[in-house]
Amino acid sequence: MSSNSLEQGSLEQLKALRPLLLRLHKELMEGARIGYEQEHGSIPSTGEYFRLVLGHESFSWLRPISQLIVRVDERLAAKKPEVTESAEAIVLEAHKLLAPLEKGSKQHDRYHQALKHNPNIAVLYAEAMKLLDR
Repeated sequence: MSSNSLEQGSLEQLKALRPLLLRLHKELMEGARIGYEQEHGSIPSTGEYFRLVLGHESFSWLRPISQLIVRVDERLAAKKPEVTESAEAIVLEAHKLLAPLEKGSKQHDRYHQALKHNPNIAVLYAEAMKLLDR
């Protein structure tokens, strides 16, 4: 397969992956918010929630997924794709990020708990991995 057709295939994967990532991220964020509120009390405003998402340790494990979504968006929106990160590199990073992580890491433990306790997350995860494993 030529590098151009490989890149085009990866670009198609990103287009299909983006809505799954957004839905997965939303479900993970909601679970993290609920967990935070159970431990610390209700979040009083959207602004405070946003501040917590950006800076509080309880949400730090989700930041790599947030950053991945930004990278996908940048690649899909690129007017000059030759000057942006390759779609293939982003697909590989997405697979690495979503694949089972090293046991015992904070991200693995949180992710595993979310998969175990929320069937929506488990379904979205399975769909994303199926797409990435192509």
